[in-house]
This record gives sequence, structure tokens and C-alpha cells, in this order.
Amino acid sequence: MVNNYILMAIFLGFLVSWVPRVLPFIFVKYKGLPDSVLSFLKFLPVSILFALTFSSFFTVKIGTLPSLKWLDLLAGVPTLFVTIRYRNLFYTVLTGIVAMALLRLILT
Repeated sequence: MVNNYILMAIFLGFLVSWVPRVLPFIFVKYKGLPDSVLSFLKFLPVSILFALTFSSFFTVKIGTLPSLKWLDLLAGVPTLFVTIRYRNLFYTVLTGIVAMALLRLILT
């Protein structure tokens, strides 16, 4: 049987998860955002994608310096070129997959 402690924990978990995700949308719907915040938010997805991509080029082990994944870095070069040239997410992903497959086929 479920006691009050478990129900309260579920409710508080819901509240803690819901408030930071939904409440900003409610405030923005009626108030709007300043232009400076909107211009900052335009760069946010690019910076997140760059951070995720850049971190995937390294292997980190506790107690040692990060080591470079050369194969991933080599596959990133043509992918970066296609990204800059065509600005198309499908072409970028496809180039990255094909480049990595070819490098693994040739070098390993």
C-alpha cells in the first residue's frame, strides 16, 4: 500500500520538475522577452552543439590528461567543411557518418 510519504515525494518530484520547465513559458507568453535576451538566445543552440561536438573529440580518464581521438577529429574535418558550405543538418550528419565509416574501414 502507498503511504503519504511516497505520495508526497512523487508530488514534490513532479513540482520540482514541472516548475522550471513550464513556468518560464507562462511568464514569456504574457510579458515577452527583451531584445538583448532574444539576441543571446539565437546563439545558444550553436554554442551547445559546438560544446557537444568538441567534447566528443577527447577521451577523459580520471588522473590523466585528456587524450585526443584522432579518428573522430579526422572525420570532423570534412563534416565541418560541409556544415560551413551547405548549412544543412542532413548533409552534415550524413557526411559525418560516411567520413567515420570510411576512416574506420581504411585505418582499422
